[in-house]
Amino acid sequence: MLTFESIQEAQKRISPYIHKTPLLHLSNLDADFGCQVHVKLESFQKTNSFKLRGALNALLSLPEDALKKGIVTASSGNHGKAIAYAAKLLGTKAHVVVPENTPKIKIEGIQSYGAEVILSVPSERFQVANKLKEENNWSFISPFDDYDIMAGQGTTGLEIMEQLPDVDAIVVPIGGGGLIGGLATAVKETNPNIKIIGVEPTLVARYSTSFAAGQPVTLPNDSKSVADGLQTLKPGELNYPVVKKYVDEIVTVDEENILKATKILLTKGKLVAEISSCITLGAFLQGAVSFNPNDKIVLFISGGNIGMDQFSKFEEMSI
Repeated sequence: MLTFESIQEAQKRISPYIHKTPLLHLSNLDADFGCQVHVKLESFQKTNSFKLRGALNALLSLPEDALKKGIVTASSGNHGKAIAYAAKLLGTKAHVVVPENTPKIKIEGIQSYGAEVILSVPSERFQVANKLKEENNWSFISPFDDYDIMAGQGTTGLEIMEQLPDVDAIVVPIGGGGLIGGLATAVKETNPNIKIIGVEPTLVARYSTSFAAGQPVTLPNDSKSVADGLQTLKPGELNYPVVKKYVDEIVTVDEENILKATKILLTKGKLVAEISSCITLGAFLQGAVSFNPNDKIVLFISGGNIGMDQFSKFEEMSI
């Protein structure tokens, strides 16, 4: 079960191994977006994404004999890189199943920590990973559908509350729900008046679709987005009720606005962030969120693993 206390315990467990990442006020964006724009920069985290928090908490929570046998996971890239790093740190071997369309920079990042990479059809990566788990007696670590993962990601919420206690709203990318589930629990249990908004691609709107149906729904296998880190087709079984309880609103963003937001953050915000992270700024361009000029808003920049080959997707776009 995910609790505020389990998130606090995760913070104690992983703090020797991670960075406390910066939270900055990008004042030059305030006028354009009608509020005080702050960013929580998990792109500055070790392995360049928030995923290390959950990965470390999950691996450090495993029995020692299970850890030694090896780890397998399915990932769109960042979780796999985090698992690879954590496995190497703790002296075990990681095996990571990734979609065959995973950006080269993310595959190379996983391999740089000595993990084995297995390519898969995107919609089959979890089945492949679970088959490997059964065949080899490895421990499977879900990228989101796991209480230890959620507790680890929730430590970002504790940091935001320490760094900007009078924040009015936090805008968070949402995939399977591990990040927003943990973060929202930490924040809402501290101050229920802070608004939590999840943002997902219009083309892979698994939470919007599921909430409309009243239960978790699996999207068609061909659902995909330029936001490669947000392509999970179904909300996590453990994540769904947590997100339902604590998240105030889920909004969607079209592909064009995701890419424009990436360019704006780079050219005006002077920050390099991966495309999936920039969907939070894209929610403003979409007209899906709006705030008052004095509102302090945190955009959660979930990762910075973007390669030069991806810049061509938005370099010619007008902003």
